[in-house]
Amino acid sequence: MPAWKDVVAAGRALPEVEEGTWFRTPCLRVRKKSFCRMKEDGETLVVRVVDLEDKDALLRSDPAVFFTTPHYDGYAYVLIRLADVDARQLAELIEDAWRLSAPKRLVTAYDAER
Repeated sequence: MPAWKDVVAAGRALPEVEEGTWFRTPCLRVRKKSFCRMKEDGETLVVRVVDLEDKDALLRSDPAVFFTTPHYDGYAYVLIRLADVDARQLAELIEDAWRLSAPKRLVTAYDAER
């Protein structure tokens, strides 16, 4: 079962990721732009996704893992039940969220090194 430490480990594998707070909860950010955070319950992760279509696809793919609340309606963020998400999929979602928030030059440099 992934926990915040696993989120941090996946994020730290990416360039210039740092821990911080966002709405008084732990978050990951790149160059001061947050891309995921824990909810107040300590069991749910909020992650930025590409767009609303991507969000809808995730919500349909596994409702036991992915969900939303009215607060996030109209926003490209999905909520993830950490207790139920696959660790590999979680790492992929964190990288995708990082790519959306990181400067293009940083992403390009990261891809060139891989």
